[in-house]
Amino acid sequence: MTNIFAPFEPEGDEPKRRRFKPIPVRMLLPNMITLLSLCLGLTGIRMALEDRLELAIGCIVVAAVLDGLDGRIARLLQSSSRFGAELDSLADFVCFGVVPGIILYQWGLGELKNLGWIATLVFAMCAALRLARFNVMLDDPNRPDFAGNFFVGVPAPAAALIVMLPAYLEFVGLPQSTPVTVIALLYLIAVALLMVSRIPTWSGKKIGARVPRDYVLPVFVVVVMVVALLISFPWELLAAGSLLYLGAIPFAYGHYKRLEHAHALAAGGTVMQQPPAPEGEDRPGRLN
Repeated sequence: MTNIFAPFEPEGDEPKRRRFKPIPVRMLLPNMITLLSLCLGLTGIRMALEDRLELAIGCIVVAAVLDGLDGRIARLLQSSSRFGAELDSLADFVCFGVVPGIILYQWGLGELKNLGWIATLVFAMCAALRLARFNVMLDDPNRPDFAGNFFVGVPAPAAALIVMLPAYLEFVGLPQSTPVTVIALLYLIAVALLMVSRIPTWSGKKIGARVPRDYVLPVFVVVVMVVALLISFPWELLAAGSLLYLGAIPFAYGHYKRLEHAHALAAGGTVMQQPPAPEGEDRPGRLN
């Protein structure tokens, strides 16, 4: 009679199971940072639902900082992977596509009822479409070098920070009213459309790759000053940064067009009609 409860240990003549090689710690570090960013995003949802909007916004700000670090650390440690790219994309959708809309809905868009919720859905959908576009589009091998300094549209982390400008202004002292709420709703939709637009925006990815020796100490001083200002005057700094970013978009567009025209003249061809392929946010699993 066959033994119903067969032993778990393989027989001697059975082939040995394949043993996977241990994963280096340097491969795990960028993904751990991405997971920490995801946890901050989820915590931001809880803070928003509890009407603790200051803490909710703080979670998104820190998540944006971590999102900028994980890709750089992955490239520095040579630990990029396809798994890391997919994980980072999912974390970005939660942190920068879902949470900012919920924060603004709790801030005041809820007073507009269905209209406020529709605007929140539009922002989340545009963030998902932007991330999906990045995941499926391959870099053009014929893309000029200058295009690497530009994003296509506003990246999700930047959009998440600038879209909360109405909340920053209220914390600074701007009173909330129905007209202000309606303007905030239109502003939310406008930022959502900027995410899926084809407008070139400065990426800044290559800034800080190498710092001249003479600028090391000034860079330290500037970083300390920014952190101190962010702690002491968070809403004023975030509001000013959002306005400066929005004001820089036309200049980035003009800069890209000038470089595009110069490149076309140097190549002796016609001016390109397509903006650069999306470089995407800094991610631990970028394959380019």
